Amino acid sequence: MEIILREDIIGLGYKDDIITVKDGYGRNYLIPQGKAVVATDSAKKVLAENMKQRAHKLAKIKQEAEAMAGKLGEVNLVVGAKTSSTGKIFGSVSNIQIAEALEKEGYDVDRKLISIKEAVKEVGKYKATLKLHKEVSVEIGFEVVPE
Repeated sequence: MEIILREDIIGLGYKDDIITVKDGYGRNYLIPQGKAVVATDSAKKVLAENMKQRAHKLAKIKQEAEAMAGKLGEVNLVVGAKTSSTGKIFGSVSNIQIAEALEKEGYDVDRKLISIKEAVKEVGKYKATLKLHKEVSVEIGFEVVPE
């Protein structure tokens, strides 16, 4: 089933993307929730016209994301965590702690946009990826230190 997304859905696509999903997922979840519409010929034409009209706005949004990525690329975060005497963390550091550390630095980034490749369970230096726009992502370094 082809659908047009009305909003960004992490792991599936971005607003105004035409994607193919299984029929049940589209009919039972995405369309009733208002997150998507069926991609008929007329809906595709309307989408194309809307995209032409919004091209300038989208370019500006992408430019702002690139500017923010440039600023965030230089940031080195320090995240405090409760640790044992051997340097192992009680629990782990997640995207929530990274978002809080960025907020302390003055950057308002949604935690859903942050992904950490490996599990952070020890003191040390790690990398996280921020997906600021569908075409703009930046990798930031952070260091986990004992509290």
